[in-house]
Amino acid sequence: MVHFVGAGSGAVDLITVRGRDLLGQADVIIYAGSLVNPALLDYAKDGCRILNSAKMTLDEVIAAMQEAEAQSQMVVRLHTGDPSVYGAIREQMDRLGDRGIEYDVCPGVSSFCGAAAALKVEYTLPDVSQSVIITRMAGRTSVPDRESIASFAAHHATMVIFLSMGLLESLSAELVCGGYEPTAPAAIVYKATWPEEKVVRGQVADLQTMATRHGITKTALVIVGDCLGDDYSLSRLYADDFSTGFRQARR
Repeated sequence: MVHFVGAGSGAVDLITVRGRDLLGQADVIIYAGSLVNPALLDYAKDGCRILNSAKMTLDEVIAAMQEAEAQSQMVVRLHTGDPSVYGAIREQMDRLGDRGIEYDVCPGVSSFCGAAAALKVEYTLPDVSQSVIITRMAGRTSVPDRESIASFAAHHATMVIFLSMGLLESLSAELVCGGYEPTAPAAIVYKATWPEEKVVRGQVADLQTMATRHGITKTALVIVGDCLGDDYSLSRLYADDFSTGFRQARR
């Protein structure tokens, strides 16, 4: 059995209880060494075989899983954040399925949630934004034309942009091209929830300057949108003239 486990956004205690327990039971752990907090490996039992997938190809990862399966060993494939967000798990699951190897997925706390916590913001504010767009700039991995940064920016929803720290000047230009004002609020969150977390606030036009000034070159998210501002409407859910299935309106 192979368990894909979300390691969480960085802090060791943000892994789920289920994920922690699976780590403690695993005979083999294959972890994303370039991103996962290595302190999580302290949960591994004595004798557990630990492999760093940052130094492996997809074929080597699958071969290690297949070898463990042949020995009736349990495998944890430890991914950063939540495995469903830029986790490259589909290609692994498909190959396991082709080989008749059972697998499941244990969700984790994504870094976009960790970034909101670091910023102390709510992404979905009434009359500001009710949608969150999780995306990335096109780089070595392409992005469909219909999902360009500019096309998403036109919606003025909250945007959380992954894997784009080397492209910040182009990112700013795309955001402005799509309709954001150069002065629109933006933030960079480096290693959200890790001990070395950094939070930098500024404007869309200044993303590259913000990153350069604070020495941030990778492992960071860009957040853009008016959810970073001060104006919003109160939720109707808690209004005293609003009835719910649990409370009658009081006026």
